Amino acid sequence: MEPVRPPRTDAPSEAAAASGSPDLVELLRSCGRGDEAAFARLYDATSSRVFGLAVRVVRDPAQAEEVAQEAFLEIWRTSGRFDPAKGSPLGWLLTIAHRKAVDRVRSAEAATRRDTTYHHQNQPVEHDSTAEAATASLEARRVRDALARLTQAQREALELAYFGGYTHTEVAAMLELPVGTAKTRIRDGLIRLRDTMGVGA
Repeated sequence: MEPVRPPRTDAPSEAAAASGSPDLVELLRSCGRGDEAAFARLYDATSSRVFGLAVRVVRDPAQAEEVAQEAFLEIWRTSGRFDPAKGSPLGWLLTIAHRKAVDRVRSAEAATRRDTTYHHQNQPVEHDSTAEAATASLEARRVRDALARLTQAQREALELAYFGGYTHTEVAAMLELPVGTAKTRIRDGLIRLRDTMGVGA
């Protein structure tokens, strides 16, 4: 297939406008069968959402374009695995994009740490700072473990709301849900996270 084009942030294509909102489930199924035309339609219909999420996470438009392209390449390769019974197609796409964006941020942070390792090794580290860093690392692992125990629907909504920075209304639009349902998923996910982590109300 041809290289993925940079994400579009303008209006949808004339074809998409003429035919109305495309059926993302059917487009993903067609992509899974190697239909490049379906992939082009899927890209036109969702690239602005994917790019927008990437910008929110990486905070840099150029980096966000690269993240979006990486996300769409994975979407093309794995589209055959999408199961509509487990979540909305847009939510699935955005989950992939979010993971790619987070990976990019982590990679940049790791590079920064490598660049400054020598200086840090030659400076005394206070005990309290070390303990704080260790505690933060343990807490992050607890949060990841707790997130893994949520239902896919709850995790999908929480990741968009708290990692992606979207409002309840935006999350509802992205997951193609009523606002009340999106709020319920986020609330239930938070309650389950709190219970799993043993945090008091």
